[in-house]
Amino acid sequence: MPGAKPKITVIGAGLMGHGIAQVFALAGHAVTIYDSFEKTLATAKDRILTNLKDLGDDQSAVHRITPESDLAKAVRDADYVVEAVLEDLSLKQKLFAEIEPHVRPDTILASNTSVIPITDIMQGLERRARALGTHWWNPPFLVPLVEVIETQWTSPEVVAFTMKLHADAGKKPAHVKKDVPGFIGNRLQHALWREAISLVEHGICDAETVDTVIKAAFGRRLAVLGPLENADMVGTDLTLAIHKTVLPAIDSRPGPSPYLEKLVADGKLGFKSGEGFRKWSPEQQAALRATVLQHLKKARAQDN
Repeated sequence: MPGAKPKITVIGAGLMGHGIAQVFALAGHAVTIYDSFEKTLATAKDRILTNLKDLGDDQSAVHRITPESDLAKAVRDADYVVEAVLEDLSLKQKLFAEIEPHVRPDTILASNTSVIPITDIMQGLERRARALGTHWWNPPFLVPLVEVIETQWTSPEVVAFTMKLHADAGKKPAHVKKDVPGFIGNRLQHALWREAISLVEHGICDAETVDTVIKAAFGRRLAVLGPLENADMVGTDLTLAIHKTVLPAIDSRPGPSPYLEKLVADGKLGFKSGEGFRKWSPEQQAALRATVLQHLKKARAQDN
């Protein structure tokens, strides 16, 4: 396994990639960042410096980041390579096929993805034991969790190294022991979204009410009280009794809601079109984005 301060290469300098590079550089790692789009790569360090200034973090961390437009050069000396490109399976497979011949046999290869099974991404590699997934949440420098996903091929040493690498960088790594679509966080999140959509679809309440109920009720507790902690707190017997009544009535369709499919078919795409489940003016969009950002900053400050 690589030494105390492994050399990191981040593939992709976009929304997630530059944030991941920022976290590792701030933790003292030498970071090379690659992107096939020249303009995206050229602005990466400026974007990172802006983030560091905004957060009051050590601005000198940006000097540990080296942009590189040649993929082979970017990964050649890396101890750990993390890919953070678009959520496109074929693109990710192609990238790792190009990367593997240029890295050392012991270089760890990781894919940052929200829902794509890591097994699908890494199945074409010659050395699959050194490959795994890492799901960072957006923005990477504000949300602490990183899911570390092993496949049936990943060695225990690679998992342990990756868990420690992220913990040492100030993240909260969560070990996903079986490679399933959506891993842990997005499976939980979208189970909630499915029922939220169903409530609106069946006329039980409107979209604004769904969000109000979550934010003003159990959402207040979620940052400090997880669902299974809550179940133990109220008692597994009460939880079982509630489930016998509630679960049969909860949406359990295996596919997307027809209501959601119609929204997309009608061009109601949320912020990008000005209407989704609700109508959004540019001012409302900006206000909500600002609220979320300030909340995450405040939570990060409290964590520190």
